[in-house]
Amino acid sequence: MLTPLTVALAVAALALAAWCGHAAYRDQPTKDWHFIGMGVVTALALVQLVVGTVQLARGEEPADGTVVFVSYLVGILCCMPATGMLSLGERTRWGSLSVVAGAVVLAVLQVRLYDIWEGNGV
Repeated sequence: MLTPLTVALAVAALALAAWCGHAAYRDQPTKDWHFIGMGVVTALALVQLVVGTVQLARGEEPADGTVVFVSYLVGILCCMPATGMLSLGERTRWGSLSVVAGAVVLAVLQVRLYDIWEGNGV
């Protein structure tokens, strides 16, 4: 797995969480700029999906199983669009907090994805 991409995606997700957390603190819903940030995080997740698929196609194997690895890649890709839809449905500060939760989950999934690839997992 490409470690710099994994770290960049985790950092971008945590930055988005902090940004939307600040909006929630100020009692604001998600704005257009937040959705652009979610788009950037989703684009990074898509790049990660492509890189992971290419590595699998070249014959590299994750230490903890291919099915689990691909499942995490797809779950990571779906995380931001799902929380974006939730925040659109809730146009209060709770919508911003749902993005915070989704972004933190995405960052944790990055750590788990790295563990699955390297074999450091549970």
